[in-house]
Amino acid sequence: MSAGYAAIAAAMIIAGIFTAIVGLLPVDSAAERSISLGIRARHRWRGIPKPMRWRLGAGLTLGVVVLAFTGFAPGVLLVPALIAVLPELLRAQRQPEIEMLEALDRWIRVLTASVRTGKSVPQALRSTISQAPPLLADALRGLVMRLDDRWTLRDGLQQVADELDSADADSVLAALILVGERGGVGASTTLQALSDSIQDRLRAIREIAAERAKPQFVVRQVTLITLGSVAAGLVFAPGYFQSFTTPLGQLLMLVLSACYLGSLYALRRIATPRRRERILIRLHPLEVNADA
Repeated sequence: MSAGYAAIAAAMIIAGIFTAIVGLLPVDSAAERSISLGIRARHRWRGIPKPMRWRLGAGLTLGVVVLAFTGFAPGVLLVPALIAVLPELLRAQRQPEIEMLEALDRWIRVLTASVRTGKSVPQALRSTISQAPPLLADALRGLVMRLDDRWTLRDGLQQVADELDSADADSVLAALILVGERGGVGASTTLQALSDSIQDRLRAIREIAAERAKPQFVVRQVTLITLGSVAAGLVFAPGYFQSFTTPLGQLLMLVLSACYLGSLYALRRIATPRRRERILIRLHPLEVNADA
């Protein structure tokens, strides 16, 4: 009977925590204020990636089971953190900047080779569309369609810049705008210099990413060793953790776990490259009038 009460209490604790988090989130508009708390919570929940939702749901369920059968209250929070939060903090980070630069480098090489045959930039764009890297393919196909609809090269490339939303892509597209407006004079030389610049930047960013990955790799190793040691201790020497069964010990465990997760989050934030400011930003007419 006590196990059933513990499970009910755990479920109420989880519901209370979730409700408090949703209630503390900022409300942006009067229309959103009129939406019920349940609907807002459902929208927030759907905004979480699906794999993360599955892991979080499994973690909460397992945490309730741990509380019901062991009476270990911190398990309601620690188990979901272990299953859902910790893998996200320890996984290798994607490098979108490197992926974009690699795609731009490949595209500019193909475009340079086409321009050297005597084609203009719009002609080279059309003839090389089948060789575009997957990351750029959709945006470049849209560019060719706009050029066929009699868009200017500047407007078409500006639209590509807005779709890619990348500072590195902006620098390449701005150079293409200048080359296109000059009528092809020195186009191959400009594109070759641009390709060399991209390769230099790509080399530097790869070195920086490799240096940033070293402490993250060490942290992953330390965390796995620590978790393995704790699991082995629980199996072979459970008396060592007897002090954490007291209320004060459980509170201390929650504080220490929160500090460790917080340090992992801080490390991940430090290792995340800062987003560079774009240069090809299309101003809204109202903004232009305000600046004038």
